[in-house]
Amino acid sequence: MVIVQKYGGTSVANVERIRAVAERVSKTAKQGNKVVVVVSAMSGETDKLIGLANQISPNPGEREMDLLLSSGERVTSALTAMAVESLGHKALAFTGRQMGIITDAVHTKARIEKITGERARKALDEGYVIVVAGFQGITEKDDVTTLGRGGSDLSAVAIASALDADLCEIYTDVDGVYTTDPNIVPEAKKLEKISYEEMLELASLGAKVLQTRSVEFAMKYNVPVVVRSSFNDNPGTLVTKEDKEMEKVVVSGVAYDKNQAKITVMGVPDTPGIAARLFRGIADSSIIVDMIVQNISSDGNATDISFTVPKTDSKKTLKLTEGIAGELKAKGVNLREDTAKISVVGVGMRTHSGVASQMFDTLAKHGINIMMISTSEIKVSCVIESKYTELAVRVLHEAFGLSS
Repeated sequence: MVIVQKYGGTSVANVERIRAVAERVSKTAKQGNKVVVVVSAMSGETDKLIGLANQISPNPGEREMDLLLSSGERVTSALTAMAVESLGHKALAFTGRQMGIITDAVHTKARIEKITGERARKALDEGYVIVVAGFQGITEKDDVTTLGRGGSDLSAVAIASALDADLCEIYTDVDGVYTTDPNIVPEAKKLEKISYEEMLELASLGAKVLQTRSVEFAMKYNVPVVVRSSFNDNPGTLVTKEDKEMEKVVVSGVAYDKNQAKITVMGVPDTPGIAARLFRGIADSSIIVDMIVQNISSDGNATDISFTVPKTDSKKTLKLTEGIAGELKAKGVNLREDTAKISVVGVGMRTHSGVASQMFDTLAKHGINIMMISTSEIKVSCVIESKYTELAVRVLHEAFGLSS
C-alpha cells in the first residue's frame, strides 16, 4: 500500500514529538507500506515568523512572506527525515518544489495546479520514506508560494491523489471528527465515518479538524481520508463517499464560527444591478462573503442588504463597502463584530423534514435571537450574538440527540 501521513504542528511541536512521529512512520513502513510523510511547521513557528516580519515592516510583501513562511515546514521535514533515518530506514526530505507541487501565482493562498511527483515515485520504489514540507509549492516561474492556513492538509490530500495512494491519514491533536467541539460539550461523540459533503460543511462552518480546501480536493478526486490523533492509537474518523447508512442520521454535527462579522448596507436603491455592483467590488478584493440577506422593500424604493465576512476582513470590507455605498447613494453602512454562526449539518436532512423548525424552536426557548438564516440541502446556519455561542452549541447538540 501507498500511505500518505500528515502531521500537524502540535504533532511535531518539539524534538520528542518528532521522534514519536518517526516511530509511527517506522511502524507503518515495517508493515510493508510505501510511506510519504507531510509535515507542518513546529507549533508556534509560523506565528513567530509572522511576528519577525511585522517587526521589519508593517506591510511586508506577499512574495517574500511566502519565502519566509515556507521555511518552517522545511525545518520540520529535514528533522523528521533525520529521525526516521535514525530508526534504520532510508529517508529523503523534500521541499514543495522537489515534490513537484506547481501552483498558481497567488501568494499566501495559492491553489495547486498539478503535482509532477516523479522524483518521489522513483524514491518510493527504491525503498525511501519521503518526508515533504507541507503548506508550500512553486510557480511555473520558480517563485515559492504557500497554500494558506492549514495548507499542509491540502498538500497531503493532493499528494495522495497524485501518487494514487491507498489512504491519506491526517494526524492531529484530536482523535477524529466529533459531533461538536468536546471542549464545549464533553459528551460529544466521535464519528466512525462522515461523508465528504458533511465534512466540507463542518470545515467551512468553523470545525478546525480539516482545512476546507483539502476536503474539496479529497471529494473531487475520491481520496479516502482518515483523521487520527498522533498522541494515541485510537481508530480515527473515515471521511468518504456518502452511503445509505449515513442518510439514517438526520444531524451529524453542530459547528460554530466566531470569526464572523455582519455588515448591513442601509437604504440601498431597489433597482437591478445594485447587489451585483456591491459584491463585485468586494470579490475583486478577494474577500469571501458568506451569508447574504436582502430585505424586500415595502415602498419599492429602498432596501437593506446584510452579509457576513470573516472578522479578520471586517475593517477592510467596511472601508470598501462605505466607498461603494456612497456610489450607490445608500443611506449608510453598519458593522457588527459581536456575531457568530451556529450550524447543524447532516446528509439525512435530504430525506427528513423539520430540522430548521426544531433548530429555531430550540434557540427561541433559550432566548437566543436569530439575525440571519442560511440553508442548503444538508445544513442550516444562523447568525446569533457571539455571547450565546456556547449555549447554542450545547442546547442544539442535546435537542438533536447527538450525545446518545
